Amino acid sequence: MIIGIGNDLCDIRRIERTIERFGDRFLQRVFTAEERRKAFSRAHAARTFAKRFAAKEAASKALGTGFRRGVYLKDIGVVNAMSGRPTLSFTGGAGARLAELIPKGFKARIDVTLTDEYPLAQAIVIISAVPDEENRGD
Repeated sequence: MIIGIGNDLCDIRRIERTIERFGDRFLQRVFTAEERRKAFSRAHAARTFAKRFAAKEAASKALGTGFRRGVYLKDIGVVNAMSGRPTLSFTGGAGARLAELIPKGFKARIDVTLTDEYPLAQAIVIISAVPDEENRGD
């Protein structure tokens, strides 16, 4: 069952200007160490940061909170599954909110799609609850 859906567009030029102006202060406040490492390993780091920023915004919408009620940008990290598929890691207030949304006997499934076409980056996040076969209690 779908618990929440979020969508966000981000202007890559805005992220470029913010990085130029605030540098590491901005990057460390908003992005996890893994997100920074991944972005700087790419030819166009700002595009990677913009997609991840859009994913954080979309995830906050899917959680139904936005960035309030203890949910912060850095609580949501874009990570890659072993297959390479992007997904999200929720910690802190975002993790607590996710746990509130998932019914007993279910676990969260996070689907993320990221794309960019300069000057825009987009992310769509779908949070679903799927049966937790490992903890069914049989």
